[in-house]
Order: sequence, then C-alpha cells, then structure tokens
Amino acid sequence: MMLTPTDDPHDDLADGRPESAAQRADRNWADVLQELRVLQTGTQILTGFLLALAFQPAFADLSQAQRIGYLVLVSLSAVTAILALAPVALHRAVFQKGVKPSTVRFGHRALIAALAAVALLLGGVVAFVFDVVVGLDAAIAAAVVLGVVILVLWVVGPAFLRRVGSGKGRR
Repeated sequence: MMLTPTDDPHDDLADGRPESAAQRADRNWADVLQELRVLQTGTQILTGFLLALAFQPAFADLSQAQRIGYLVLVSLSAVTAILALAPVALHRAVFQKGVKPSTVRFGHRALIAALAAVALLLGGVVAFVFDVVVGLDAAIAAAVVLGVVILVLWVVGPAFLRRVGSGKGRR
C-alpha cells in the first residue's frame, strides 16, 4: 500500500520512509522516550551523588559559598528531572486523545530543555568537586573545559551534521 504525506507541514515523507503520519508520530515518540530514559538515568545518578554529599562528615567543612552552590545544584538536579519527566506526564494526561504529533513536539522541546539543564548540572557538579578538592581556579578551568566539550559534542557537531544532511540530495 502506498502511503502519502498528510497536510501536516511537519510530516513529510521526504526521507523515503513509507509510513503514515500516525506511524511517524509513534516512531518519533518511541525515540523521545528512549532518549528520556538515558537522560533520566544519568540525572538520577547525579542527584543521588549530590544528595549523598550532605550526609558526609566533610560537608561541615564547606564554605558558605560552597553550600549555596551545592543547594543550587540540588535544585537544578530536581528541575532537570522535572523537565525529563514532563513529556511522560503530558502523555498520561492526553493518552488516546489523538494529539500524538503535538505530544511528540512537546516531548522534543522538553528534552532539549532537559539537555540544557543537564549541561549546566554537569558543569556545576564538576566545578563543585574541583572547588572542594583543588580550589576555585581549578573549578573555573574544569567548568570551562567541560563547557567547551559539551558545546562541541552537543551543539557544533550536530549543527554540522544537520548542515551536511540538508545539502544531501541537492545538486
């Protein structure tokens, strides 16, 4: 059976996949959920690490600025978890309401926001650990290096691939 694109401008079959709009939405939703699983696992590990720190004897030795930084990181970890779970909550609220393409778009946006929060969280955790172990100068250097690595791997690399991919087929 030959499938044709719908009138939805976000649903074209230019990639050659013979699927309906509903099949595309289902596939895209499965992709979003798989990415959320990976993100949520990493976030849970970081959150557990952060929460365990408060119960370590050395926690009493932290400066006031380090304690504030720690609380900011715990809060950012919670926000990251909330962002990563938002698509799941939305899906439960609109289950079988016929809005899967909108749910997928929401999930995509929430996932991008969660990735941005994770980038900040990773940088903050690394900076916090370097600050406690080595000092503030090392913390700043480590955070900057990590920020550059994240920028290259999460932003520049994908942007390059999108650009190369968008030129494919054009002659």
